[in-house]
Amino acid sequence: MTTPIPRKPGFWLACLPIALTFVVLGVQLFYFGNFTPHIPLAIGVAITALIGWLRGYRWPEMEDGIMRVVRLGLQSVGILIIVGMIVGIWIASGTVPYLIKLGLSLISPELFLAASVLICAVVSVSLGTSWGTTGTVGLALMGIGSGFDIPMYWTAGAVVSGAFFGDKMSPLSDTTNLAPAVTGVNLFDHIRNMLPTTIPAMLIALVIYLFAGFSLIGDQAVDFGRIETIINGLDQHFNLSWPLLLPLGVTVLLALKKMPALPTLFAGAMLGLGTAMLTQDVSLQQAFNFMFSGYQIDTGVREIDALLNRGGIQSMTWVITLMLVALAFGGVLERTGCLEVIMEKILTRAKSFGAIQSSAIATSAMTNVIGGDPYLSIALPGRMYAPAYRAKGYSALNLSRAVEEGGTLISPLIPWNAGGAVVITALGLGIAEGQTENLLYIPLAFACWLSPLIGMAYAHLGWFSPRLSPAEADQNQSEQTASVKPALAK
Repeated sequence: MTTPIPRKPGFWLACLPIALTFVVLGVQLFYFGNFTPHIPLAIGVAITALIGWLRGYRWPEMEDGIMRVVRLGLQSVGILIIVGMIVGIWIASGTVPYLIKLGLSLISPELFLAASVLICAVVSVSLGTSWGTTGTVGLALMGIGSGFDIPMYWTAGAVVSGAFFGDKMSPLSDTTNLAPAVTGVNLFDHIRNMLPTTIPAMLIALVIYLFAGFSLIGDQAVDFGRIETIINGLDQHFNLSWPLLLPLGVTVLLALKKMPALPTLFAGAMLGLGTAMLTQDVSLQQAFNFMFSGYQIDTGVREIDALLNRGGIQSMTWVITLMLVALAFGGVLERTGCLEVIMEKILTRAKSFGAIQSSAIATSAMTNVIGGDPYLSIALPGRMYAPAYRAKGYSALNLSRAVEEGGTLISPLIPWNAGGAVVITALGLGIAEGQTENLLYIPLAFACWLSPLIGMAYAHLGWFSPRLSPAEADQNQSEQTASVKPALAK
């Protein structure tokens, strides 16, 4: 029996598994009211595999495609595990409670949202990880915002804007390194080329957060008695002093020394363990439990208990399992040719440079929606679109910026994406428990969606759109020559 030759699907057949998966996802989210997208995405894997099988692909091939993409996310799984450990032990050590106390004591309520953006941006640029920033400093800021009685979704939007801005601009970030790697440009040229879209987006976001801060606080008097209750509750249950900032300070220092993310974050977790044992009378067994199962406390103050009872590796299992299923879906879509067919169709319709740039941003964003992973959303369009840019005479720096804007920045705005799942879990937004109003953080993360829009506008106006450099032109000529020689030989 001969093995059928695999054939790529047609455009509409390539769209079919995505459409059917979104129908199942819609039933789960909106009809059943259950915010757990794992099973619909797993069904999407099966639907795509069935279509692939009908087109001649066999399971071992599709399984290999799934495993290859899943391996791309294993470093992220490691980061998530360590972030869960850090959240639990930094609460137990008093680091997070001390940051909350400082914030409630020092930050003006009206300036809180704007300050949150700046603080998260600085920390994220230093650490090179939006997820680590969200789970540590972001969590503390959620506590401060709660003390000021600012809605959770406003604080979460500010945290996401700052954390993912920093991730995008940090030379230590994995996504910031991945984008120039897949498009073949220099890392620091890539970072410089993102400034024209990133700076205006951040400035606009800051103005909005300043206005919102004064509006929110202006509508109601700040309950300083409530703030005092929270501060007193923290003082009663933790020994709070400046040495508790040591785990955060050393972690930032190691990141600035360009240590890899995993050992840097693990060092922060171990420092938190030592700090908890030395300053809070936590036993080694308790510390291990906090790092695995999360911190537990009953202070009698509802706001403190709701904020601090969290963390641990187990808190990240929902995110990790979602991420693995989403990666499997993206992997089987890529292996069966569905994503390639869809991208090729888009490229045939994009004639001008503005259309190509907008399509690259939109494709990265849609890959985030479909594949559920920021790495896939950067790697796939980065590989597919590069020849189109060179053919138009434009530098691949435009493409590297496009995939960062549609990949890194859109990731936290999609709840079932790895980035969105981390935000929802680490900040305790309680979406799975029915607090769906906190999904308003998505439109309120202004810097994340303003930057792609500015990038599209620049492309159509011809602003900040570098042309091919001499080196890139030579590379393009070499590739064209290499592709012509085999054809002549035939």
